[in-house]
Amino acid sequence: MSVTTATPGEAPAGLDLSDYLRVVRTYWKAITAFTLLATLAAFGWTVLQPKIYSSDSSGIVVTPGSDNVSLALAGDSLAKAKVKNYESVAKSRLVADRVIAALELKTSADALLGTITVKVPLDTAEIRVTAQSPDPATAQRVADAWVNGLAAQVEAIETAPPAETAVGPGTAATPDAGATAAVPASAVRVLPLGKAVLPTSPVSPNVKLTLALGALVGLALGVAYALVRRHLDRRLRNAAEIERLFAVPVIGTLPVDHRLNERSTVLDAGTAAEVHDAGGAMAEALRELRTNLSFLDVDQPPRIIVVTSSVQAEGKSTVTANLAVTMAAAGENVVVVDGDLRRPTLVDVFNLVPGVGVTDVLTGTAELADVLQPWGALPNLSVLGSGRIPPNPSELLGSKAMKNMLNALAENAIVLIDAPPLLPVTDAAVLSRAADGAIVVIRTGRTTQEQLAQSLGNLDKVKGRILGAVLNYVPTRGTDAYSYYGTYTSAPGPSPEAVPELAGTRRRARA
Repeated sequence: MSVTTATPGEAPAGLDLSDYLRVVRTYWKAITAFTLLATLAAFGWTVLQPKIYSSDSSGIVVTPGSDNVSLALAGDSLAKAKVKNYESVAKSRLVADRVIAALELKTSADALLGTITVKVPLDTAEIRVTAQSPDPATAQRVADAWVNGLAAQVEAIETAPPAETAVGPGTAATPDAGATAAVPASAVRVLPLGKAVLPTSPVSPNVKLTLALGALVGLALGVAYALVRRHLDRRLRNAAEIERLFAVPVIGTLPVDHRLNERSTVLDAGTAAEVHDAGGAMAEALRELRTNLSFLDVDQPPRIIVVTSSVQAEGKSTVTANLAVTMAAAGENVVVVDGDLRRPTLVDVFNLVPGVGVTDVLTGTAELADVLQPWGALPNLSVLGSGRIPPNPSELLGSKAMKNMLNALAENAIVLIDAPPLLPVTDAAVLSRAADGAIVVIRTGRTTQEQLAQSLGNLDKVKGRILGAVLNYVPTRGTDAYSYYGTYTSAPGPSPEAVPELAGTRRRARA
């Protein structure tokens, strides 16, 4: 059977929306932790930063009014032209020195200029000054003093006598009377527009904005961490991923059952009726696995099935034992063979007599009928132990005698072989050649893509038939949880007293 597997180290296929949602659901705790930590860090940063208060004050450039429309328009144009020059004046050290002298501040002009912002709104004659300081009262005083200092500096500039420009020996040029007659330069000045308001709340640091940015950065870091973990985490977690990467059907998913935490055991080991009517998620999952096995090949259903895994502790022995019990409860004749001649466990799982089994039959020291042990709860279920541990397990399992023994057992029963893991030893691959197919047990969240790929490759090399995979230890909560409709039961029928015909039949029966 050809198996399509993912090459180890190969980049995963592009993620779609469902993949991103799955990543978020899987790593939501880490994403939340990153977001909270970044938000707390941003809050801590804001606490450590000094509080800065801001106060605004404005001034306006004015010219003398006139009843003449042309002179009024000329004055407005002059004011808008002058305000652009005064913006530079407002940012100068001359104004800063005036403010320092007026308020008796102990700072330099350059330092004070760093706390001042000057803006001129578009197409207006207004100048807006914004002063910032750790002290709200200082910010208010500096804003007002700055506008007053600007007004004084503008007045000094406008009232200064114009410099004479020589045009020839003994003569001096005089100003153009036509250019200054319309609006006298000395009449242009800056008037403060009210007082600055005392600030009540700081403008820096912006706590809300900082927390929002911190949360956004933390969320981005959390999602990035989740995507990296998803890329580096090669463990198999759901059936769809296995089928997509390896083109192997998942014929069963078995949920976590805490009764199996201590050791491998048969879960429902009561009477035959109790086993058949066993409830719970695990019992229902085993019945589903039994049904899926019967539909694998309707024309030639497999009679000899090897149950193996990639590495140890994936639950293959438990799956083998409980699947055998489930099949026997449905009326099938089942023989369980312990094919693990290195670390046999099935005799302990079924609580039977150890010491004799496969190796005794293969070496001719015992007859098959003498070493088969029926299981008390289900007479149609027999167990063949491993026998004494031989020095050459692979040679015995691959021998013709082993194949003949399995064929003899398969004449009257379905044979389930509990085989060793595929990666440590070659026993399971050797057994698959004598069987009708192999089932590979995968432990959710532990078996990696590389391990499964190598295991399937080992089976493919010996031309072993892969019947499918069984996903074991599927969690019952969280992402990719096992779904069990335990409350879906038959509707109660009508009581005999509610139906006259049934009530009459009961009375006649009692008579």
